[in-house]
Amino acid sequence: MKKTILVFLLLTGICGISQTSNELLKHYEAYYKEMRLQGDVNGVIGALTHLNVLAPSKERKDTLAFVYMNNGQHMQALNTIGVDKDATDSDLAVQIKAFSLKALNQPKRALEHFEELFSRNPSPYLAYEMADLKIQTGETSDARVNIEYGIANATDEMKYAFYERQQPYEVPLKAAFYHLKGLADFNLDKENIDAAIVSIDEALKIAPNFNLASLSKQALEARKKEAAQSDGN
Repeated sequence: MKKTILVFLLLTGICGISQTSNELLKHYEAYYKEMRLQGDVNGVIGALTHLNVLAPSKERKDTLAFVYMNNGQHMQALNTIGVDKDATDSDLAVQIKAFSLKALNQPKRALEHFEELFSRNPSPYLAYEMADLKIQTGETSDARVNIEYGIANATDEMKYAFYERQQPYEVPLKAAFYHLKGLADFNLDKENIDAAIVSIDEALKIAPNFNLASLSKQALEARKKEAAQSDGN
C-alpha cells in the first residue's frame, strides 16, 4: 500500500512539473512575441534566455546570439554560440562569429568564419570583409584576389558604410574596393606610391565624398613628398 501511494505521489509530481514547464514555455513564448512587438531588446534577450533554459534549441541560441550582436554585445553573442569553426553551424551562426570577432579586433579568427561564409554563398560584401581583414593581417597578395573579385562583381546599387567620421556615411561598394586596392598596392610596393594613388583616385571618382579615401590619398602624397625631399638631400 505504501509503495502504491509513493508511486502515485511520484507520478503526480512529475505531471505537475511537466504542466508547470509547459505553462512557463507558453508564457515566455507569449512574452517573447510581445517584447518583439514593443521593440524591447532587453525583453527579447530575457525571453529567449528563459526559452533556451526551458526548451534548448540551436535555432533559439542562434537567434539570441544574433540579438546580442545587433545590440553591440559581441562578447555575449560569442559566449552564447562559441567561437570555434563548426561545419554544422547555420549560416546565421557563422555570420555572428565572423562579425563579432571582427568587432572584438580578432581579425585572424574572424577571417576563417568569413571564408566559410564565402564558400557557402559568395558575395562582393563578403569579399570586401575578407580583403580588409587580410590587409590587416599582412596577407596582402591573397587580399588582391578578393579585391579583383569585388571590383568585377559589385553592382552600382551596392553600398558600404563607413564610421570614421562623427556622422556615418555610405559609398558605392566598388569605390570601397578601389580604396582597398590602393592600400594593397602600397603594401606590396611601398616605392610605387603613384600606383596606389591611381587606385584611390578611381575610388574618389566614383565617390567624391569618400572621406577615408581622401585621408589615405593625403597620407600617400605626404609620404611621396617626404621621399622626394629625402632623395633631394
